[in-house]
Amino acid sequence: MTQDNRKKIENLFLIFLELKNLSDAKRFLRDLLTEAELLEFANRWQAAQMLSEEIPYTAIQSKTGLSSRTIARISLWLNKGMGGYKLMIKRLGIHHHNSIPAGKGLY
Repeated sequence: MTQDNRKKIENLFLIFLELKNLSDAKRFLRDLLTEAELLEFANRWQAAQMLSEEIPYTAIQSKTGLSSRTIARISLWLNKGMGGYKLMIKRLGIHHHNSIPAGKGLY
């Protein structure tokens, strides 16, 4: 990756630190991403939570619509990645894949 691309990505990471609340996050992410991209990320996050609970791939595929290959990649990142998924699962106190309260949606 080029230095310029690293700088662009770091700038994006820094933007996330400036989001103050759920409303800020919804507004920014809805402007940044398409509906399909938001759903893809939401499904990946749900898969990571389900994998942390040792839910079988077939159940994750059924619930999220993700391919087994994508679920396998998420499993790899969950277990041997940079620890981001585990950090957020622990920080949010997620003990079951349905434990995040439902909201009004992102848009």
